Amino acid sequence: MARCLIGCGSNLGRRREQLDRAIELLRFMPGVAVQAVSRYRETAAVGGPPGQDAFLNAACLLETTLPPAAVLEMLAAVENTLDRHREERWGPRTIDLDLLLYDDVVLDAPELTLPHPRMATRRFVLEPAAEIAAGFAYPPARCTVGDLLANIDAAHPFVTIVGVPGSGAAEVAATVADATVARLIRGSVGWPMVEDGPAATPAAWRRTLEAWSDPLLGAAWDDEPHVTVADYWCGSLAPAAAGLLAAADAASFTTTATAAVAALRVPTVTILLRVDAAALEERAAFRARHAQGHSDVFADLAPAAVLCDRRAPPIADLLAAQERITAALLSGDGGHRPLAVVVVDATDLARAADEAIAAVEAML
Repeated sequence: MARCLIGCGSNLGRRREQLDRAIELLRFMPGVAVQAVSRYRETAAVGGPPGQDAFLNAACLLETTLPPAAVLEMLAAVENTLDRHREERWGPRTIDLDLLLYDDVVLDAPELTLPHPRMATRRFVLEPAAEIAAGFAYPPARCTVGDLLANIDAAHPFVTIVGVPGSGAAEVAATVADATVARLIRGSVGWPMVEDGPAATPAAWRRTLEAWSDPLLGAAWDDEPHVTVADYWCGSLAPAAAGLLAAADAASFTTTATAAVAALRVPTVTILLRVDAAALEERAAFRARHAQGHSDVFADLAPAAVLCDRRAPPIADLLAAQERITAALLSGDGGHRPLAVVVVDATDLARAADEAIAAVEAML
C-alpha cells in the first residue's frame, strides 16, 4: 500500500462538521485506510477574494491501494458530496481536499502535480502535516515535511524572486515587498547576457556575482524580525552562464559561483518566474519603445543600445537559460539551494504578483 498525505480545509458553513464528515467519508472509501488525523487549526484565508472567513485546516494520513489519479478522483468525489463549488479561484469553500504527497512520487501533469506545488510555503498545510507525518519525505528538496516547517520558521525569512531578464522579477519583488512590508534588495547591476550580450566574458559574469553577493554578506539576519525580498538569486548565474561561456570558462565560473553562494544565506523561499517566448518578445519590444527613460518596467532587458544591436541576447538564449535555472532550483541535490521553490507562470504579471504575495503571506 502507498502512503499519501491529504490537506483539508473549510471556511464556509459548518466548518468542523464538514471536516469531520469529509474524514468519515474517507474512512469508508474502498482501498483506503485512514492512519492519522491532525488537530484542527484556525487560520486566516490567504490569497483569493478579500473578506473571506477564516479556515479550519487539518491534515490526514492515508494508506491506499489506489494510484495517484484515482486518489485525486476520490477526493473530488468527497468534495462534491459536501457541495464544494469552484466558481472562483481561491474562493470560499465548504470543503477543500488536496493531495499533498503520494509516497515519493514526483509528477507534473495537467491534471495532477506531485508534490502539491504550493505546499512548501504554506504554514496552514505544514503545521498539521508535520503533526502527524513530520518524517514524510518531500522529494523535490530531499528533505521531510518537518524540515519544510522548520524552514519557514526562520526568524528572518529571506525570499528571492528569480527569473531571466524580462520575466518581471524586479517588478514582482517590489510588489511583494510592498504587500508584506519587507526590506527590498535589488540587483545593483544587470545580467551580463543582456548588458554585454551572448559574448559576455567570464569577468563580466564574475562582476555581477560580486555585486549581487555584497548586499547579502553583512546583513544582521537574526536581529531583524521582518522579511527580506531580493529580486535575484546568486545561484542562478552559473546555470545561466553555462550555455553562453566556453566549457572551460563555464566550469571555472561555476566553481567560483558555488563558493560565493555557500557564503550567503540560503533563501527561505525562492519564487521562480517562468515566461514563454511570446511574452519575452512582447516585453523586449516594450522596453525598446520606452528606452529613453519614459518607463523603468522590464529594465533588466537593458537600454535600446543593447536591445537594438547584434549583441542583444536572442529569445532562444533567454529561454534556454530559464530551463537551466529551473533545473538547478528543482534538482534537489542539496548544497545551498532553497528547500521551498514555488514555480509561477509570469505571462500575466499581475497574476504572478498575486501568487507570489500569497506564497509569502502563507508562510508568515
